[in-house]
Amino acid sequence: MNDSLYESTLTMYHLLEDEQASISCNFSSLNWTSCNVLQLPTFSTAAKVRVIITFILCGFSAFCNLAVLWAAQSDGKRKSHVKVLIINLTVADLLVTFIVMPLDAVWNITVQWLAGDFACRLLMFLKLQAMYSCAFVTVVISLDRQSAILNPLAINKARMRNRVMLIAAWAMSVILSVPQVKSLTALKVHAA
Repeated sequence: MNDSLYESTLTMYHLLEDEQASISCNFSSLNWTSCNVLQLPTFSTAAKVRVIITFILCGFSAFCNLAVLWAAQSDGKRKSHVKVLIINLTVADLLVTFIVMPLDAVWNITVQWLAGDFACRLLMFLKLQAMYSCAFVTVVISLDRQSAILNPLAINKARMRNRVMLIAAWAMSVILSVPQVKSLTALKVHAA
């Protein structure tokens, strides 16, 4: 199956190099599928709309999450284990806001990756780590709420339990993102 995929890709590449392929197209009907010319992605109108919406949501998310973080930090009177959960979720949301959203918008604008292999690996690691941390911290909050409902008198254990679960959530988000940063030498050995 890989050989047939390789052969079809190679054939399309040769068709692009061959000037006869563009001459044989029927320009009056604009039927590009019968022309066998590979069309590269472009910055279309739909992509422009996605980029605009992404940046609007990014700005709104940054404003709201920074407001929550500021409110949680400035309220020094109340000591609550729920406050720690809110701060962790806000930090995870800010990672999504400042890494995932701009990265996707810029990728839609450039339509291709221009920053090289190292930047790709680093940014994909950060992107996955941000998304995992957001999901895992939400799970920790759900488990805390379940415990509060099922064992309302065990509030004294909640702080330590939540601390352990948050450390595990952040550690798992990093560990599960590590495959994105495989060393270049391992790739070169595999390719050879």
